[in-house]
Amino acid sequence: MAKKNYQYEKRQKEIAKKKKKEAKRLKKLNKALSTDEENSEVISEDVENADNEPETTEDSH
Repeated sequence: MAKKNYQYEKRQKEIAKKKKKEAKRLKKLNKALSTDEENSEVISEDVENADNEPETTEDSH
């Protein structure tokens, strides 16, 4: 009977873990980038709207 090659199996597990970890990292990165883009769009819209609206000052004295 042939001997099991445990080092090969271990290496394959490590490679699979690295691939999964990298995929997870890229997914998080893409999610962060997309939310940053959405936030920057919202912020730029808010700035444009703030520029168009007249400023109101309220004196409560």
